[in-house]
Amino acid sequence: MAAPVLELRGVCKTFGGAHALTDVDFTLSAGEVHAVVGMNGAGKTTLVETMCGAIVPDRGAVHVAGRRHTALTPRRAHASGVSIVHQKRSLVPGLTITENLLLGRLPTRFGAVSWGEARRKAARALGELGIEIDVERVAATLGPAEQTLVEIAREVHRGRRILILDEPTASLSAADAQRIHRLVRTLRSRRTGVVYISHDLDEVLDLADRITVLRDGKRVVTVPAADVDLPALVRAMAGDDRLRTMDHDTARIAGEPVLELTGLTAGRLQGFDLVVRAGEITAVLGPSGDGQTELFPLLSGLRGLRRAEAGRVRIGGRDVPSGSVGAALAAGMRCVTGDRLGRGLVPGLGVDENLGLVRRGLGRPWLVRWSRTREHARAVRDRYGITAIHADPPVAALSGGNQQKVLLAAWLDTEVTACLLEEPTGGVDVAAKDDVRRLVRGLAARGAAVLLASSDVDEVVGLADRVVVVRNGRTVADRPIAQVTRDELVALTAGGRTTP
Repeated sequence: MAAPVLELRGVCKTFGGAHALTDVDFTLSAGEVHAVVGMNGAGKTTLVETMCGAIVPDRGAVHVAGRRHTALTPRRAHASGVSIVHQKRSLVPGLTITENLLLGRLPTRFGAVSWGEARRKAARALGELGIEIDVERVAATLGPAEQTLVEIAREVHRGRRILILDEPTASLSAADAQRIHRLVRTLRSRRTGVVYISHDLDEVLDLADRITVLRDGKRVVTVPAADVDLPALVRAMAGDDRLRTMDHDTARIAGEPVLELTGLTAGRLQGFDLVVRAGEITAVLGPSGDGQTELFPLLSGLRGLRRAEAGRVRIGGRDVPSGSVGAALAAGMRCVTGDRLGRGLVPGLGVDENLGLVRRGLGRPWLVRWSRTREHARAVRDRYGITAIHADPPVAALSGGNQQKVLLAAWLDTEVTACLLEEPTGGVDVAAKDDVRRLVRGLAARGAAVLLASSDVDEVVGLADRVVVVRNGRTVADRPIAQVTRDELVALTAGGRTTP
């Protein structure tokens, strides 16, 4: 193993008496992909923010390229070649790829920008990493995977030799995730050190050279990826005492029809029929970007997203017009988006305010009693298992699993007749996935009709009573989950054939 380009020794950090990190050691070598995994709240965020200078540890030191830093700052980290690419993309939407790549470093000639040279530099920066994207495209037109690729290329072009990638494949399709994986392997071949944060353990095992597991702010183990398997990794992350059974609730019996979709047509969804009964969890499964993605804008009633071109939606026996948020909410329909920070939560507001937004919207939004808001939030936090180091931090500061619980609590801790959950376990760790499953099953047990829109076969197998598979906007299978195997679902989603 080559000499470390990044090393943390005995790092400790507390927030208000809570230990976020305790005596953590970490090393990264040039040309190595070192993954960091752990449950939500295990200390991953604090660790990587310490690496890039955003957090100064109470004790311990950070060594970059052999130089010791007791108070590393973001500016010093950048100057030393350390950079982080966050899960939330940071390209300037209205600028081209060229402008984003060379922001603040555009070549000039006689006081004017030399656009020809700039485009050549940008194209060369992408080409050296095997990225094939037109540098004249505007960033707003890029998909999530393309944005991540460009952000990584930008940091490499700026001379960063140590890259911290925070959930770079979260919410991406399998094909898009493979594009990120290819780039990471290219970085490794170029002797760039990569710290890789991910909740996808299969991805980590396939991509990483070494894996460090954190639990409760402590380093549990650092191990070569070739020497560990998935069950051992899960045990190290969660501890045997925290693993729960994933068995379905066989005592739950579906009741009368509650949510009825008839001939629904919009976007990629064509003539879609579906009935979801009280107490039933029905999943609509399809490839990423297929017909299941049309359900949120259609059922939420949000104007500007999507209106039905044809078809009918009935909730609790009443017709609900497309494009009416008020009618959907009045009928007891609750739609939880899969884009929790973009559409579901207000990142800059505290947890308490986010938890009360839906309840306020259903009542008198102009009247806010802060004492009641805080009291309500404390009770909801306990019911939904929401944890945070500070009393009421901005929701953007929470781990992905706790953000998801805040989103679910805001919408589902109301009177729910039917609900749509869009990718509810996306981007959270294995323990948080289990918590989400428990919350969703509890909702169905109380008699709600639950509709799950997903592109994740494992999510569907772990949650649903029944699965409807869509491909190219049309239903290709409708089966009880107990009568279909995981492999059959994969084949159906991908376009393969299975026995009826």
